[in-house]
Amino acid sequence: MRSSPSPRLARVVAPLAALVVGCGGLLALPTAAHAANIVTNPGFENGLAGWTCSSAAGAQAVSSPVHGGSAALQATPAGGDLARCQQNVSVKPNSSYTLSAWVRGGYVFLGASGTGTTDVSTWASSASSYSQLSRTFTTGASTTSVTIYVNSWYGQGAYQADDVVLDGPPGDGGPVDTEPPTVPGGLTVGGATASSLNLNWTASTDNSGSVARYEVSRDNGSGVSAGASTSYTASGLSASTSYGFRVRACDAAGNCSAYGSSVSGTTKEGGGNPGGQLPKRVLVGYLHASFANGSGYIRMRDVPSEWDVINLAFGEPTSVTSGDIRFRQCPVAECANVEPEADFIAGIREKQAAGKKVLISIGGQNGQVQLTSAAARDKFVASVSAIIDKYGLDGLDIDFEGHSLYLNRGDNDFRNPTTPVIVNLISALKTLKARYGAKFVLTMAPETFFVQLGYQFYGPGPNGTADQRAGSYLPVIHAMRDDLTLLHVQDYNSGPIVGLDNAYHTMGTHDFHVAMTDMLLAGFPVAGGATFPPLRQDQVAFGLPAAQYAGNGFTSVAEVQKAVDCLAKGTNCGTYKPRSGTNPGLRGLMTWSINWDRYNNFEFSRNHRRHLDSLP
Repeated sequence: MRSSPSPRLARVVAPLAALVVGCGGLLALPTAAHAANIVTNPGFENGLAGWTCSSAAGAQAVSSPVHGGSAALQATPAGGDLARCQQNVSVKPNSSYTLSAWVRGGYVFLGASGTGTTDVSTWASSASSYSQLSRTFTTGASTTSVTIYVNSWYGQGAYQADDVVLDGPPGDGGPVDTEPPTVPGGLTVGGATASSLNLNWTASTDNSGSVARYEVSRDNGSGVSAGASTSYTASGLSASTSYGFRVRACDAAGNCSAYGSSVSGTTKEGGGNPGGQLPKRVLVGYLHASFANGSGYIRMRDVPSEWDVINLAFGEPTSVTSGDIRFRQCPVAECANVEPEADFIAGIREKQAAGKKVLISIGGQNGQVQLTSAAARDKFVASVSAIIDKYGLDGLDIDFEGHSLYLNRGDNDFRNPTTPVIVNLISALKTLKARYGAKFVLTMAPETFFVQLGYQFYGPGPNGTADQRAGSYLPVIHAMRDDLTLLHVQDYNSGPIVGLDNAYHTMGTHDFHVAMTDMLLAGFPVAGGATFPPLRQDQVAFGLPAAQYAGNGFTSVAEVQKAVDCLAKGTNCGTYKPRSGTNPGLRGLMTWSINWDRYNNFEFSRNHRRHLDSLP
C-alpha cells in the first residue's frame, strides 16, 4: 500500500483466486476409495447420452480437443445461458462421493447439487489445456440421487469437459425422485419489531418421507433457506415498512415446490441508526493521512465536499499482538505539503461543522492486529480512545486484513464465536461503543473473502496451524449488528464468488456488486446449515476502487450506477436479480480512496454524488 502507485490491498489477486479455486467456496470432506465410476457416458463416447444440456448451449460431442478416449463434451454459453450440461445419478444415503472431471476453457465449473448436505462446486480457468477439477461430498440421510453438472460463464467461448467421474457406491437402481413436496400452507407474518418479522407456516409432505428445507422469499426475490424448521425470523428490515413473503419446500433430491401465496407484514416504527446523523445516501472515502503512495497528499481542509464520511488511513499497531494502536500524520519527508497538526485538527472541526464524520481507520495492509489476550484488548481500547479524543473524531472504522481476524478450526458458529482474536475484538468494540454513546460511528471494510465466502475454507493460520479463515468477519458483524453504522465490503481484489443464485460472479461488473451486496441484504447460507441474517438497508454500502490504478476490480461509472439502480430501485438490473427485492434504504458507496479520486480528476466523487442525490 505504501509503494507508488499501489492499490489499497497489495495482497496479490492470483493467490486469493487460487485459494478460492482450491476451496471452490466449500469445505472438502475426507475422501474414500471406491471401485467404480457411476456416471453414465462419462467420456461422451456415446454423444450426449445420459446428459441434459441447456437449449442454447450448442452442446455436442467433439473429437478434438479431448482428454481421453475419442470424444469430449463441447458447449458454448450464449447471452444469459451458461451452457450447463447435467446428469441425475442414483446414489446411496449417508455415503461419501468424489466428483471429478477434466475441463478446458476460459471459466469452467463443476458441481453437484441435491446432495442433502452441502452442495459443492469448483472452477478452473485453463483456456489452452485440460485441467482436473475435484470435489468431495457426503449424501444426506434420505438422499437417493444427486445432480452433477458442468457449465461455463457469461461471455466466454466454447468449453470442453471430459472423463467425468463420480466415485462412490451406486444407488439401488430404483427410480430417481423427481416429485417435489407439497406447497407449504398457513403462512402467517407477525411478531413485528422495528427491524424484524416472524414467519410461521404448516409443514409440507413429500413422497420421500421428509422435507429437507424450506426457502423463504422476501419481496418476490429468490429464497433463503430456513432449514427444516417451519418458522423463520426475517431481520435487517426497515422500520414502518411493509414486506411480502412466500415459502416453498424442497426435498433431499433437490425438487422444490411452487411458492405459496404471498403474505405481508409491517414493521414497527423506530429502529436504530447507530451513529446516525448521516444523510440518507453517503459517500465514504479513505484519506491517506499517515503515508504517501503516489496519489498525492490532501490537506484535511481540502477534502472535497462530496464526501460524507472521511476515514483517516491508518491507525497502526506498534506490534501485531500488543493491541497498542498509534496514529501520526504523514511525515514531511514523504508528504512535503502536510499541514501542521493544529491545522489538521482545525480542518477536522470544519468538516464536522459541515455535517461530515471523520473516523480513525485501524488496520490496512500493513496494520495487522491480533487481540490474542485480554491485555491486548484493553490496550486496544485505551489507545484507540486516545486517538479519538486527541483529534475529536466521530468514531472508528475496522479495516483488519490478512491474519488479523481468523477462526480456529473448531469455531463453526458465527453466533457464538470462541476464537480469542474474535471474542476480544467484539468486547473491545462494545466497550468503545458504550464509552462514546449513541453518536459513535462504527464502520467496517472487510474483503469479500472474509464475508461472502462464509465459513467455507480451512487455510493456514498465523502460526502455521489449520485455521478457518473465510468468513472470519461474520461473528464480529453479527455481534455488532445493533451498533454497526455501516458495512462496506471491499468488492475488489477478489476472485469469482458464488452468489445466492449459485453462480459465480466476477468483479468489475454491476452484477458482481449487486450479487455481493444482495447477500448482505437478503441473508445467505454458511457452512453447517446456518443462515447469516440480513442487515438493515441503511447499514449497507459497497466499496470499490476510485480509479483503475487504485485496485483490481475497477468498475466504470456506468456499471456502478447500474448496480445502485438495481439494488435501490429495481431498475437497470442485469442477469442477476436481487433476492432481497428493492432496497430504497441502500446507504451508498465507499472507495479507496479520496486521494486516488483526486488523482483521477474526481471522476468517482462527482459522478456518484450526483447519482446518489438523484435517487428517491
